[in-house]
Amino acid sequence: MDLKEFFILSLLLCCAQFGWTRMPRNYLDETSASHVNVMDFEAVGDGETDDSQILGHILAPSEISSWESKHVETWILFDSIKGLTINGSGSGKIDGQGSSWWECKSEAKCSSAPTAVGVNGCDDFQINGLKFVNSQGMHVVLNKCNGVKISNVEISAPEDSPNTDGIHFQRCKNVEITNSVIGTGDDCISIGTATSNVNISKVFCGPGHGISVGSLGKHDSAAVEQIHVSNCTLRSTMYGARIKTWQGGSGFAKSITFEDIIIDSTDNPIVIDQYYCNGNHNCGNNTSAVEVSDVKFINFQGTSSSKTAIKLACSETVACTDIHLRQVHLKTPESNEVKAYCLNVKGTSTDVNPDVPCLDN
Repeated sequence: MDLKEFFILSLLLCCAQFGWTRMPRNYLDETSASHVNVMDFEAVGDGETDDSQILGHILAPSEISSWESKHVETWILFDSIKGLTINGSGSGKIDGQGSSWWECKSEAKCSSAPTAVGVNGCDDFQINGLKFVNSQGMHVVLNKCNGVKISNVEISAPEDSPNTDGIHFQRCKNVEITNSVIGTGDDCISIGTATSNVNISKVFCGPGHGISVGSLGKHDSAAVEQIHVSNCTLRSTMYGARIKTWQGGSGFAKSITFEDIIIDSTDNPIVIDQYYCNGNHNCGNNTSAVEVSDVKFINFQGTSSSKTAIKLACSETVACTDIHLRQVHLKTPESNEVKAYCLNVKGTSTDVNPDVPCLDN
């Protein structure tokens, strides 16, 4: 067995506790561990050597009963690895077979579901040419990573599949996502707290909830900055470019730019919402908020499925400041006029249709 073949099996080894996958027999004879370090098998891990390819399909168990009493939050986990590159070569697929989980959640019998692929504490980590489909919960979650490159990936799940975010990351820095197609039942890409220096470009998103910064500030102070999203298309999504924060939070979200965005039949193309409250949460009024500043929406073109194409809803006590819209042209699919909602926002509006009443022209 060569290194590439072993790596494919080592991915499956992460899930060995379920007893439904096949591992190298001699390895299992020697250890009962459910984790494997590919560096022990002469993987180079320099960020350049092609140590790892996924050429076939990796399938999760389809029935929830297969997961019972396993206490699994993440199906496949990469933990504390430096310089690993995963190459799907356009044919590798990770299939969560999550429909039973979606049904369980829709019936309120399950409050959560496993993440398909987790990446924790990994530096100089790359994913290229891989397909992710039908995750039980989120498809890819990155936490505490530095130097991540994700390119040429496809992520798909039905529009009504709950909480199946495409890519979510938090406590990360120096992240690049390019040339990818994502369509799910939640955010195509969501950016969590303690994250900086992110570049997202040439991403097609839809269906889903758009590309979001947040939600931020629910449990603790938020810190997000230097986010750049460009040359993306959002089609038939619930939201387009969105910043969402909970009341009662603290911290900041700043230096955020969305530019050169095509909007195609999106319900809410441009959103800043400091009153975010989802699910069954009882969100009372609270005067504190995550401070949102230095945000730019530049060159948005296309159609809004709702009459309110721009929604900027900010706190009276912690207003959104230094907010700038430029070259934004939105109409309904029938070429009718749309409108903007604006509350407690300071900034400028240049060549924008619809007019944003609380911004200086």
